[in-house]
Amino acid sequence: MSQSYPSSASHPIVVVGGGVIGLSIAWRLVRRGESVVILERDTVGQSASRAAAGMLAAAAEVGFEEPELYDLCRASLQEWPGFAAELESESGAALDYRSFGTLVVADDRDAAEALRRGYRFQKEQGYPVTWLDGAEALEVEPMLSPRIVAAVSVPEDHAVDNRALTQALATAVRQGGGVIREGVNVIGMDADPPTPIVQFVNPATGETEQIEASRIVVAAGAWTSALSGWPSGNGPSIRPVKGQILELKTRAPFDLRHVVRGPHAYLVPRSDGRLIVGATSEEMGFDGRMTVGGVYAVMDGAWEIVPGILDQDLLSIDVGFRPASVDHQPIIGFTSNPRIFIATGHYRHGIVLSVITALAAERMLVDEEIEPRVAAFAPDRF
Repeated sequence: MSQSYPSSASHPIVVVGGGVIGLSIAWRLVRRGESVVILERDTVGQSASRAAAGMLAAAAEVGFEEPELYDLCRASLQEWPGFAAELESESGAALDYRSFGTLVVADDRDAAEALRRGYRFQKEQGYPVTWLDGAEALEVEPMLSPRIVAAVSVPEDHAVDNRALTQALATAVRQGGGVIREGVNVIGMDADPPTPIVQFVNPATGETEQIEASRIVVAAGAWTSALSGWPSGNGPSIRPVKGQILELKTRAPFDLRHVVRGPHAYLVPRSDGRLIVGATSEEMGFDGRMTVGGVYAVMDGAWEIVPGILDQDLLSIDVGFRPASVDHQPIIGFTSNPRIFIATGHYRHGIVLSVITALAAERMLVDEEIEPRVAAFAPDRF
């Protein structure tokens, strides 16, 4: 890349969005000595980043029709251990990063047939997965329902406490000299020469202000399409997909040893006894209501595969908005204007893909090098 940018010493890289993607990118940039300002409409780590379970999964998450996304998730998984170790060291915070694997289970014949198709695809891709019958699955995970007829063990899938992750990232960004401004509603940008600007509403005065930038990173998640000022007037089409998720506190003798995914719910245990159960997928726009129907759908799907959850304590219900692109795959890379970098549309994969996205952004923004691992997800594919 031969573009010349304003010095970030006088003009920061402005990151629009303080979710896990924006925070991860900002952290990698401040580690390289870049001046960074994050503008976040709420508080950092909310919405999709909070209403997630922290699953770091490739084989258990990605479907047959998404081989490139599958490869990207696998590449990110390989980077996760080193990323987590560095972040824990720099932030001083524990991420509850766990490598106990995933069990993908089937509770009837139809679900088992679908599971078998997925298993064959995973084997063809060279993923180390193991087929278990119902009895073998119960031996591996005693908390499963005796109705489970089959399962696939995915040992390389990991998990992290996503809320601890975003707070650790925010701490590391601030300690590295980055600035985080919360409650700031970004409304647009102008990346034409000589100096790009980001326009936002000042929460204290209600007046529109602007900040000059060297470059702009758009990591605004489900709110990406609301921004104005895209090159040629064409921004990415991102819609919110609502998700309701539950947090439980478990009581002995309940002791789930793996992440468990079923046809209609998943359960992710934390080391402190909490259990994350999710999640709905609702095309409801920005409807932030917590609904009885949503809670019922999640609990019913989870109870079918792990009946013991009914005796646990309900701690909280959260609602988030997953950012979904037209093809449900992330958008990572420069726009036609090389001063604007996009990192959005991660949909259900924001936590696992946060690492590869941040590393790609670091390489492309700081080193001015092409990152081939994200080439298939460039904005110009639309």
